[in-house]
Amino acid sequence: MDPRQCPVCGTLNTTDLIDIVEMPIYCNRLWDSRDKALAAPKGRIRLRACKKCGHVFNSAFDPSLLDYDQQYENSLHFSSRFQRYAKQLAQRLVQDYDLHDKDVIDIGCGKGDFLALLCELGQNRGLGFDPSYENNRVNHNAASRFTVINDYFSERYHHYPADLICCRHVLEHIQHPQAFLQSVRRTIGKRLGCIVFFEVPDVFYTVKDMGIWDLIYEHCGYFSMMSLFHLFRACGFDVLDLQSSFQGQFLCIDAKPDVAAGIAADPGDEEMMDFHEYTCAFTNKYQEKINYWETELGFLGQNSRKTVIWGGGSKGVTFLNVLKNSKYVEYVVDINPHKQGRFVPGTGQKIVPPEFLADFQPEAILIMNANYLEEIKNRTEQLNITPTFMAV
Repeated sequence: MDPRQCPVCGTLNTTDLIDIVEMPIYCNRLWDSRDKALAAPKGRIRLRACKKCGHVFNSAFDPSLLDYDQQYENSLHFSSRFQRYAKQLAQRLVQDYDLHDKDVIDIGCGKGDFLALLCELGQNRGLGFDPSYENNRVNHNAASRFTVINDYFSERYHHYPADLICCRHVLEHIQHPQAFLQSVRRTIGKRLGCIVFFEVPDVFYTVKDMGIWDLIYEHCGYFSMMSLFHLFRACGFDVLDLQSSFQGQFLCIDAKPDVAAGIAADPGDEEMMDFHEYTCAFTNKYQEKINYWETELGFLGQNSRKTVIWGGGSKGVTFLNVLKNSKYVEYVVDINPHKQGRFVPGTGQKIVPPEFLADFQPEAILIMNANYLEEIKNRTEQLNITPTFMAV
């Protein structure tokens, strides 16, 4: 496959955006020693933008470098803010599609938290697929209502019934999304009443709002509303709903199988003009933001201000790895207990629980995701610390 070719619409009419030569191939697999973290394997991110459908992708992506297993830890469900979002989303799906006493499949279910919600809220039967799933991680009343197969979903599992197929934050990890979604469509077959729900990061949050810390090696594709709509129509789905969520960071698409398969639609001129405007300006704005935070971290370090970042997920790992002055960040705070005590790939900072800060007394906390700002402030007030908060 030509590296210039868009994986969504197939055109070669794409253009370079940025080139990050070395990034850890996993931002959600942490290490049990600093030495191992510093030696973490790396890959290249060379972003290209499609001028036809509005998709952004890593043309240097090599899927053979990745192997998801139980060491992959990306659960956000330890956050009350994220728990509220996930519950509201599950409630909407159950209500909108009358998911009561139904069969639900969750492709890439992670540790099973969202699948458990769907099963509990609608008294549904659940089946998850994920090689990173761990037994006994979900302390939930609905845990007995679902099972998980530690495998990637494929057509070999076509015989399992489904009234809803859910797939959240998986599609951006798949190098050939059209082949994957066509496979899902074939799995559904003639069961035209099956609802399909996918959630992915919104590329406009990256190229418009400059949420550049979401650029990670695991994500080989970054969807816009246009490219996501195009993909689902081309793969034989009728799009029921397509909306931005989580304060512009995610896209959610509801769809159902369509008998008129393969009829895609080109995006509107206005939407593509906006996409071109943002991507044309992105390269320079990306460098400006990098330069700004290099300066900020340099100031903090040179003035011996004790600095931590809050968030040991993708945003934190990218932030630390693209900035040379990240050496001035002493620790990474994360509320996920499965990350605490481990070390950040590429840069080696130790991940600590919030309680660590009561003794450390940081003077600056860099917030990796402003959606959690109030939650973080409430936690630090309980610890009796008064740092400067800086949203990155």
